[in-house]
Formats: sequence, C-alpha cells, structure tokens
Amino acid sequence: MLSSKNRLWNVPNSLTMLRIVLIPVFVGIFYLPKGVIPVHWVNLSATLVFALAAITDWLDGYLARVLDQTSAFGAFLDPVADKLMVAAALIVLVEFGRVGAIIALIIIGREIAISALREWMAGIGEGGSVAVAMLGKVKTVLQMTAILFLLYYDPIGQLDVKLIGKVLIDAAAFLTLLSMAYYLKAAWPRMSQR
Repeated sequence: MLSSKNRLWNVPNSLTMLRIVLIPVFVGIFYLPKGVIPVHWVNLSATLVFALAAITDWLDGYLARVLDQTSAFGAFLDPVADKLMVAAALIVLVEFGRVGAIIALIIIGREIAISALREWMAGIGEGGSVAVAMLGKVKTVLQMTAILFLLYYDPIGQLDVKLIGKVLIDAAAFLTLLSMAYYLKAAWPRMSQR
C-alpha cells in the first residue's frame, strides 16, 4: 500500500488542484453579464477568490512539510498552479486596463524563462544552483499583494487602492527583472560550458 507521502491525491496536492480549479471561477467572475452583480461586488468577489487561491499556495507547501506529504507530482504541480493563477490574473487586469501589457509580459515572461532554466538545470543535475532565493520570495509577495489591490480596485476610505496596486506591481516587475538576472547569473557558469 502507498504511504500518504506517495499518494497522488494527498492533502497538499488536493489544495494545489483546488487552486487550479479556482482559476476559471476567478476569471469567470469578470465575464458575468453586465448588471448580474454590481461592479464593486465583481471586484470584491474576484479578490476573495484570488486571495483564497493565494492562501492555498502557502498552505499546500506548509502542509506538505508538516504532514510529510511531499511528492514529485506536488513539486511539479505547485509551481504550474502558481504561474497559471498569476498569468490569468495579469491577463484579466490587462484586459480591464488595470495593468500595462509590458508589466504583464515582464512578469509572465520571467516565469516561463526561469521555469525553463530550472528544468534544464535540474536535467543536468544542477537544480540546486537555481533554487528559490529570498529575492524571488519578496518578488512573489509584492506581486500577489499588488494583484489583490488591482483586483479590488475600489477605494477603501481614504486609501487609494489603485495607486497602491500600481506602485506595488511596478516594484514587483522591477524585482522580477532583478531576480531573473540573479538566477541567470547563478546558472551562467553551467550555461557557458554547454
């Protein structure tokens, strides 16, 4: 019998799949027929769904470690779910004029490039040299926070949510480029030998 660590549908992997299932729900909220729910409720609902997905991102990793339910499938699926979730959010935000296309291209392009780099480095036995760095973690926190603000978009009292979201997404894009340079520098010695 398989241990819970090796089961395909353990708790962490199920949470990751939930995150993937939430993507069309999140996107669909923005495409409900006009007038079904007020715009404010569209923003709030999409923000809450994205926040739930972001929480499952943290929770699945935490539970995988605590419950000792790490798996190769989970290690593959988790970053895929993250990238799909962020890409979907950015595409929706571009379409509704809340994020510039260049910012979205920088963030999505970096995710694809670094994923490919990590895959290649793992294939040659050097995956550890491009492991997630603190800079990448800070970038992710800024990016997720910015997306939440840009999804909500409505002012909260005197708080200019649009402006905060814009500043945070610009900072996240800058850190995206910086972290990409960091990973490329770490991989360069191996890349230059090939």
